[in-house]
Amino acid sequence: MDRPRVLRSLNYSRCVLKNEPVRTLLLENIHKDAVALLESQGHEVETVPRALDEDELIRRLDGVHLLGIRSKTQVTAKVLAAATELRAIGAFCIGTDQIDLGAATRAGIAVFNAPFSNTRSVVELALAEIIALTRRLTEKNAGMHAGVWNKDAAGSHEVRGRTLGIVGYGNIGTQLSVLAENLGMRVVFYDTADKLALGNAHRCATLDELLDVSDVVTLHVDGRPGNSGFFGEKQFARMRPGSIFLNLSRGFVIDHVALRRYLDSGHLAGAAVDVFPAEPKGRGDEFRSELRGLPNVILTPHIGGSTEEAQADIGSFVAEKLHRYVVEGATTLSVNLPALALPLQPGNHRLAHVHHNVPGVLAEVNSILAAHSVNIEGQLLGTRGEVGYLLTDIGQDYTEEVLTKLRGMPQTIRLRVLPWLT
Repeated sequence: MDRPRVLRSLNYSRCVLKNEPVRTLLLENIHKDAVALLESQGHEVETVPRALDEDELIRRLDGVHLLGIRSKTQVTAKVLAAATELRAIGAFCIGTDQIDLGAATRAGIAVFNAPFSNTRSVVELALAEIIALTRRLTEKNAGMHAGVWNKDAAGSHEVRGRTLGIVGYGNIGTQLSVLAENLGMRVVFYDTADKLALGNAHRCATLDELLDVSDVVTLHVDGRPGNSGFFGEKQFARMRPGSIFLNLSRGFVIDHVALRRYLDSGHLAGAAVDVFPAEPKGRGDEFRSELRGLPNVILTPHIGGSTEEAQADIGSFVAEKLHRYVVEGATTLSVNLPALALPLQPGNHRLAHVHHNVPGVLAEVNSILAAHSVNIEGQLLGTRGEVGYLLTDIGQDYTEEVLTKLRGMPQTIRLRVLPWLT
């Protein structure tokens, strides 16, 4: 695996693995487009329709070079330590908090995700839920199925003119902001980072300021550990009477018991929740939550990004990133390694060197190559925190001693050689 042979077409638009296929494991019903793309490029792909626990994942990763997961599989430091052949992980979703990124980086394993592909799907779900709850459609629907005809306007509102409070103004929050304004809503937002307001959206200086004025509050924060329990008793109490709450971010960021209490009391008119602290591993498993049984609550099984369009886009996007990393060493949009992409030149070999970010690495690598009369055809270095990444293209005349010297450098985390045929 460290020295895959690949065949490139004349325009270098494809890299097809040859003779030494990469073993790829895809979990959790990753879209068939990902499978098709990787298999067309020479990968041996194994698919599993569910998440795996730690022990089973360790067993299945024996001899595997690439791993693809969604949100439920936990890739721990123990898993990464056991997966000695693993080169890269693809999170076929937005979040990567299910992966121990620090351990992956220390092992020289690249991690990729899909930060943009399912944004529209999440935004459309949020808008649909905002309209459904504001019009009390869930309650009307339940009544009709129970044979109750209740044609009345009490508690039912248009979204036009109402204020939407967006907590977390990233890719999803900003797109939601624009579309909500197009529906006639007023938009306020709160983010700990300095974000540019789009359209007529107003930035709130504090979360309390947002809660004081919002008719609908929707969370779109990331999965960093500091956001655990971010929204609880104090925040629900601060929300306006009769307001609506949505969480399509992470399950652990809110207090579900407190949310149930404020729904039962009538302080909140409704809620929609797509993510939960503990989620079933597979389709058909029992779902347990304090929020079950409430007619004014929309519960969805973590489907914010689960549209056919989004999953197809994610499948192709992440699979392409994984493949390009294997055959080119490209780390564009990697979440843990420096982003590098060096143009390919036919007839060369490429050294992909992950190392500790300390002074003198580049000089030492070049000194080893020079001492063995190895000519450098192209080179690119990037650093990110405590790790550095160096791509070096060299001629085909080199010895194993060169690789032994480079791997023996105290700064080296991982060295891969990427030769291809022209």
